Amino acid sequence: MPSQTIYKLLIRSFFLTLGMLVIWWGLDSFFSGSVWAGMVVSKSALVVEYCEFNNVARFFHQPMNTYSNLAYFFFGVLILQIAYDDYKKEGIRRQNRLESFPMLSALMGICFIYLSFGSAFFHASLTWIGQRVDMNGTYGITLVLVSIAFYHVLPEIRFTQFVKNVWVIALVIVILLFLKIALLISSGVLLPSLILALLVGIAVNYLQFRKKRSILLAVASLVLMVVAVRFRTLDVQKIGCDPHSVIQGHSIWHLLTALSSVCSYSFFRFAKP
Repeated sequence: MPSQTIYKLLIRSFFLTLGMLVIWWGLDSFFSGSVWAGMVVSKSALVVEYCEFNNVARFFHQPMNTYSNLAYFFFGVLILQIAYDDYKKEGIRRQNRLESFPMLSALMGICFIYLSFGSAFFHASLTWIGQRVDMNGTYGITLVLVSIAFYHVLPEIRFTQFVKNVWVIALVIVILLFLKIALLISSGVLLPSLILALLVGIAVNYLQFRKKRSILLAVASLVLMVVAVRFRTLDVQKIGCDPHSVIQGHSIWHLLTALSSVCSYSFFRFAKP
């Protein structure tokens, strides 16, 4: 993809995210925390899991942990635009494996936006249902990335358009099933297992096509994830914690995990044909 095109997509994503920021700010200013009254409070709120102060009077109970989810929105919009560009150019020029499967990129972008709203809903309300949607969005992004990795480590298998359609539909169903699965298996086991599967897929694919893959993107994805986990752990343990600060460890977790996921996606999407 030409650099000029990428710049245009980035600018468009920035302004759309800016517009969403204005909308969220308007909601937080117009409504109060009473909107969430009567909803089941999450365990996270009961045990005070995160450092940021839970201001129940505000519509956004944890404003910084809520607004920081716009990082997922920005990248989701960007990836959706990339998917649309791939769709328009499908068959016109030589494409790499992910370029020729724009529906998978589109689902990736949708999952980013889903997590943006889901995690914002959770940190705004600190409700049980919000936490379930938040985690489902997290699993959604990870499952799609694992699916992309699996799709690439089997390069000799070619899929018809019908099979690609079935693949995406099945993946959506699996993501929805994780709303139930996540209640049966601890996230401390399930999420690291999926991340490990993704990292293994990236490593295998790099060994398969090291001349066509960027080792920098692979390393960046891993390092960003490790640093993100560290910030989240410090936030949960209340180390260096200031509940009223505009800088929150969990907000940094949102930004770094978004960047890590984008690096993983870019490792496959921007590979040479």
